Order: sequence, then structure tokens, then C-alpha cells
Amino acid sequence: MYAVVESGGKQYRVQEGDIVSVEKLGLIEGESYTFDKVLLVATDDGIKTGNPCVEGATVNATVLEEGRGPKIYVYKYKAKKTYRNKNGHRQAYTKLKIGTINA
Repeated sequence: MYAVVESGGKQYRVQEGDIVSVEKLGLIEGESYTFDKVLLVATDDGIKTGNPCVEGATVNATVLEEGRGPKIYVYKYKAKKTYRNKNGHRQAYTKLKIGTINA
């Protein structure tokens, strides 16, 4: 059994027991979270798709940690000019452990 959920404008395929990193949700470690936007649920009986979401379907998860990803450097420059720009970025994330899929 698996489901496709939407969080932070991105879609994730999840199963029970999976660990997923999503955009920062601003939750405390150990807190539970419920995905309401479930786009697809696949069971042994078949596949249910939503338009856009499956009615009454939820996915429960537990927050493992909140953190920041590795630093990515963005460097811009123009040849033969004195323009150089260096920026760094670390994306914030929330790591979740998927519990139950209710369809």
C-alpha cells in the first residue's frame, strides 16, 4: 500500500515506515502531522485517484527532526567586467516518519 501526498508544492510517494524530508513545517520533534492532500492511494483492491484529492484519505506521520540541508554556493560573474557575486544557501527541511495510510 502506498500513497502520493502533496506538501510544500511538491509530491511524494510514501509507504508505511518511510522516512521523508519535506519543506519546513515548523513543528516540534515528536509531534504528529497529518497530510490532508492525498492525491493517490494504491491498495490491494486497486488504485484510487483524486480530482485533485482523494475524499477522506489521510496519511499520518511523526516528526523526527527539523534541520537544514548542505550549503549550496551560487556564483555569478560577467566575463571581462568587474562583476562577481557569491551567495550561499541552506534549505530548511522537516524529516517525517510515515505512520498509517487511511483510505
